[in-house]
Amino acid sequence: MQFNSLKTVITCLLLFVSLASFSQNDFQGKAFYESKTTVDMNNFGGGQLSEERKKQIADRMKGALEKTFILTFNQSESVYKEEEKLEAPGQGGGMRFGMMTGAGGTQYKNVKEQKVLKEQDFFGKQFLINDSLQKLEWELGAETKTIGKYTCFKATAIKTVEGFDMTRFRRRDDNEKPKDSTNTKNEETKDADAPREIEVTAWYTPQIPINQGPDVYWGLPGLILEISADRTTILCSKIILNPSEKETIKVPSKGKEVTQKEYDAIVKRKN
Repeated sequence: MQFNSLKTVITCLLLFVSLASFSQNDFQGKAFYESKTTVDMNNFGGGQLSEERKKQIADRMKGALEKTFILTFNQSESVYKEEEKLEAPGQGGGMRFGMMTGAGGTQYKNVKEQKVLKEQDFFGKQFLINDSLQKLEWELGAETKTIGKYTCFKATAIKTVEGFDMTRFRRRDDNEKPKDSTNTKNEETKDADAPREIEVTAWYTPQIPINQGPDVYWGLPGLILEISADRTTILCSKIILNPSEKETIKVPSKGKEVTQKEYDAIVKRKN
């Protein structure tokens, strides 16, 4: 109990010291994140593929599953987008897998208004996902670790995931038949679009008292520097506070406006 009380005091002190630096109206920061996702290849291809073939497929998927993102933020808004870079020769195979869920564009979060807007390109059609921010019931822990020069605290939550997940994609073997012949649902994706619950582990720093984080994550008393959710890990590699050249945080506006649920239904039908 005394240990947890000490952690609380330390957190409050860090917040008090940091808030003075973040009180100005023109405050802005940039955080660079590296995102990596692994795929369970054991059942890929109905378990009939050779290890060599699985490795070839995994290498082709690498471009779609390992990316670098930039989060530009102020006190209440943020824009999260993939860092633009030249693709190395021979890495275009990841495009095919990216089309299965859509190529994500700019994602805008407004924690004050609790809304999210995201540009999404799916099979050549532009969508604008307009929805409310998903709230997670974070459980704050006393465990700490250092990421870069920042002291981070651990938080966990359970998140319900819906929509197509290509990391769970299982291609049916040609000799495999559906157990229920009356079931017209595509057996190749029967596991990939089922709702499920995953555990999310976040590491946030009160030294940057911003209620923001990478991707869809937010809601902690400090910037989230690391997220582990199912098979995806997002880790902050660099932070720039109050850069000399400020960026305008623009609200996405391109594409057919849909909710997240409507977009997931479209992806499910197409796949």
